[in-house]
Amino acid sequence: MPKYRPRTTHAELGSGLFDPVKPAAFPQTILRYRNQRAAASVGLDELSDEQWVAHFGRFEPLAGSFAEPLALRYHGHQFRSYNPDLGDGRGFLYAQLEDLRDGRLLDLGTKGSGRTPWSRGGDGRLTLKGGVREVLATAMLEALGVNTSKSLSLIETGEELQRGDEPSPTRSSVLVRLSHSHVRIGSFQRLAYLRDDEALAALLDHSVQHYYPELWQEGDNGRAAKLLGAVSEKVAQTGARWIAAGFVHGVLNTDNINITGESFDYGPWRFLPTYDPGFTAAYFDQSGLYAFGRQPDTLAWNLTRLAEVLLPLGEHAQIEAALNRFWPAFQTSVWRAVLDRLGLQSLGVEQDSTLVQELFNVLHETQVPFEQFFFDWRGGDGGRAMRSPFAAHYRGAAFETLAGLITAHPPAPNANLEHPYFVRETPRTMLIEDMEALWAPIAERDDWRPLYAALGEIEEMREAYSAGS
Repeated sequence: MPKYRPRTTHAELGSGLFDPVKPAAFPQTILRYRNQRAAASVGLDELSDEQWVAHFGRFEPLAGSFAEPLALRYHGHQFRSYNPDLGDGRGFLYAQLEDLRDGRLLDLGTKGSGRTPWSRGGDGRLTLKGGVREVLATAMLEALGVNTSKSLSLIETGEELQRGDEPSPTRSSVLVRLSHSHVRIGSFQRLAYLRDDEALAALLDHSVQHYYPELWQEGDNGRAAKLLGAVSEKVAQTGARWIAAGFVHGVLNTDNINITGESFDYGPWRFLPTYDPGFTAAYFDQSGLYAFGRQPDTLAWNLTRLAEVLLPLGEHAQIEAALNRFWPAFQTSVWRAVLDRLGLQSLGVEQDSTLVQELFNVLHETQVPFEQFFFDWRGGDGGRAMRSPFAAHYRGAAFETLAGLITAHPPAPNANLEHPYFVRETPRTMLIEDMEALWAPIAERDDWRPLYAALGEIEEMREAYSAGS
């Protein structure tokens, strides 16, 4: 008997929220990546490679879950312009399972699985490079402590695709990701746009019951505000972790923000080389709307859109108070995230906030490599930092105050400085040049060894940062 525990929870919302679809029939299904650790969390780790490809390349149903995949319907603000013509255009909800560790509902969603009613003239496919980029993004973010979807599977599909932003024809793939929800802010926006108050109330109840069950109370007239408050705090925590990781998502439209606050759907992402609030990820973000330093404001703006559509289901003052939970949660979460990255204990609000403010000021002034700084100062050991290949960056006057603030904080019990990862001279990074260096051997001679070696390093990094936490 399989270990996995299937669910069909999303189907309870009724057919107005999704369209049953058929997956594409691919000419090839070559397994390129399977995430065994993520698979074990839902009881899929014992699948043979043949079974794996059958489920995640040909999308034969997982027994007990959906008989047909569901392309989800939603709307959204894209670069702050409302678009009512969205929906899953090259993906679908393939199955739902329980997390074997805590019973939470988990979605298996796809990218590149074929055309749907929402493809808007697109081919419904994903380039192989795009799939590799998403695998790397999720692995790095998880290692750095960000609440992210997990790339479960990547299968090359043997088609030649035409793209304007890659040398074409380019290779194709299909990705399966594991995440806690694909209910988006845009899911609520669509129902409000259609004035479907009954379905909007049902989606609200569904969301509280299945994703925030601790808030559920039958007949509770305050459930809209409670959901908004919980989502606001979750999104704030994720945004704070992006800042501490130096991560730029790139496309923070309301259809890319889900109600569990989990980061997902990685297209033109980037990591900062050095601290720069104006650094953007997407070449088409000409105004810098989604630049690194504008991400918190964007998340708050998106949450305001959720508040607007929930307002008819709650009391105005309660909705406003729930929305206002974002900024305090973001501020404290940034302090916590930075201390976690440095492997330091908290000394209280005043000292923690002073350290974080000085840290970002100094990183901006000195332009020390972003990831290298956190690596060198892990555990607050100034002596260790001075042995770094980048020690010269830390000897200037700009660093004196910051060094004192860092060393005043005791190392956290899980700083884990004896881990082999911290014996390295430089950290594992995933800058654009790192990504291109890993892709080049695949594109030129189908050599996957550098990619798999990098994923091994990232796993070591994750173990180093998560040990004892």
